[in-house]
Amino acid sequence: MRSVIMVLLGGLLPAGDLWAHSPTAPALTPAPASTETDFVEIAQSNGDVTAGRKVAGMCRTCHGLEGMARIPIAPHIGGETVEYLMKQLHAFKSGEREHEMMSVVARGLSDAQIKDVATWFNHFEVSATLPPGKTEDDAPELCVACHGANGISELPEAPNLAAETNIYIETQIKAFRTGKRVHDVMTPIAKELTDTEMQQASDWYSKIDLKITYPLGK
Repeated sequence: MRSVIMVLLGGLLPAGDLWAHSPTAPALTPAPASTETDFVEIAQSNGDVTAGRKVAGMCRTCHGLEGMARIPIAPHIGGETVEYLMKQLHAFKSGEREHEMMSVVARGLSDAQIKDVATWFNHFEVSATLPPGKTEDDAPELCVACHGANGISELPEAPNLAAETNIYIETQIKAFRTGKRVHDVMTPIAKELTDTEMQQASDWYSKIDLKITYPLGK
C-alpha cells in the first residue's frame, strides 16, 4: 500500500495569484540552500517575527496575514513549518518552481526576508476538526502517514492539507502528474493515482474545519 502519498502536496500557490479568507473558507478563531542538510540547519534557527510581519503584508491578499487563504486556489499557510515555507520560497526564487506571480515575489526577497516571513506564518497555532459523523478511520489511507487523518502534517517537510479546497489539492496532484512540479516521492505516486483516488483525497481534506489562531503570549 502506498502509505506515503502526497508528501509536499501543497505549495504556496498553484496558479494565478500571490500569497489571507474567502466566503467559503473556514472561520478564523536567487539561491536556495545547497543541500537538504544545509537547508534544515538554516530553518532550525528561526527568523524575526516582527520583521516577518512586515514582509507578510504583501501576502495578505491571497493568503491572509494569519495564513488563512482568501481565494480557493491559494493554500492556507498559517502554522506550516519554517522549513517547508522556506523551501517553497527558495524554489520559486531559484526557478526550481515557476509561477507568474510567486516567482517575481520570491526573487525580490532576500534570504533573511524569506526566513523572517516563514517564521511569521509558522508562529500561528493550528487545529483541525473532522466533519460530524466522521472518524480518523474514514481518512484516505494513502495520505495519513504524511499529512495526518485530520490534515495536520505528520512530517516537517510535508504541508498541512486541512480545509484546502478541492481545486487546490487536485491542481497540485495534476502538477506532479504532468511534471509541472517535480518531487522524488510525489511525482511517481501522482502518476499512479486514479482520478477517483485523487477526488477522494481532495474531498476528505476539503471538508475538515481548520482554525488558525494567534498563539497566546506571543
